Amino acid sequence: MKKFKSILVTGGAGFIGSHVVRRLLKQYPDCQIINLDSLTYAGNLENIKDCQNATNHHFKKESINNFEILQSLFKTYGFDAVVHLAAESHVDNSIKNPLGFAETNIQGTLNLLEVARQNWENHSQQNRFYHISSDEVFGSLGIEGQFNEDSSYDPRSPYSASKAASDHLVRAYYHTYGLPVLISNSSNNYGPAQHTEKLIPLMIQNIVNQQSLPVYGKGENIRDWLFVEDHAEAIDLILHKGDIGESYVIGGNNEQRNIDVVQRLIEIIDRLLNRPKGTSKSLVNFVADRLGHDYRYAIDASKIKRKLGWEPKTSFELAIEETVKDYFKNNNIKLNY
Repeated sequence: MKKFKSILVTGGAGFIGSHVVRRLLKQYPDCQIINLDSLTYAGNLENIKDCQNATNHHFKKESINNFEILQSLFKTYGFDAVVHLAAESHVDNSIKNPLGFAETNIQGTLNLLEVARQNWENHSQQNRFYHISSDEVFGSLGIEGQFNEDSSYDPRSPYSASKAASDHLVRAYYHTYGLPVLISNSSNNYGPAQHTEKLIPLMIQNIVNQQSLPVYGKGENIRDWLFVEDHAEAIDLILHKGDIGESYVIGGNNEQRNIDVVQRLIEIIDRLLNRPKGTSKSLVNFVADRLGHDYRYAIDASKIKRKLGWEPKTSFELAIEETVKDYFKNNNIKLNY
């Protein structure tokens, strides 16, 4: 297993990033974790408040779009690994602002790759550049089939196109310069600290507050839901045991229609708040479908299980209720059951 002295985590105050930072701090107390996040709307210091007193945690409010800052940080800390999570990630926002997504997800990734190449030129095989991506780069599935590491790229939104472009840049730096890269593409994450632009936290918030629950189309789009702490464990394994130049797809083995997720959240929250069963069902509001809305995502994660021994550990039923209770705790909502 690789041992690192200094790891740069980009986007470490965001949803997935904060869980990754927390795990790395706990698992590797002798490794310095430099957490870089520009704290745009989706990044929040509250997500890492329990990490701030760790002696091996160093937070930097900076952007991956600032090449000079990245150079300075590499010189100061001598990173031997990069875990790159910083990204604009919401499809709806990408439809409204594709240029912003290209700037961060493509140019920002290129900045990191180039700074790493310049700083690791003489001893790069001891280093790792780990790029975390999305299964959305593969496009949409029909009723059957699953994505795997050999799936063709077929992005359908400005977001997924920007992530696909960044994936290709990472592979280009491997093939052209020999940069020691790793890539993973995960299915939809859920869990504590997720921003309310995403389906599950938005539904939790609106059910609690008895507000409209907007569901695209008929709610029949299917996602493979992956608990964020399971994802963080997979990222840890890939970083320390993955093979240079390889890609890994990560899934939750948990396909659910969007409407079924919403209905389950209604059941849980109405029960926890001691409301009559079905109280919040009338809040469901089917709205016009998203432009270019992919129908189904599903992951065949057999490679990471075979090579690294990883598979999702957390059941959806337990994790979705834990996610709801975390929202209650953070918003001082008392349980009434």
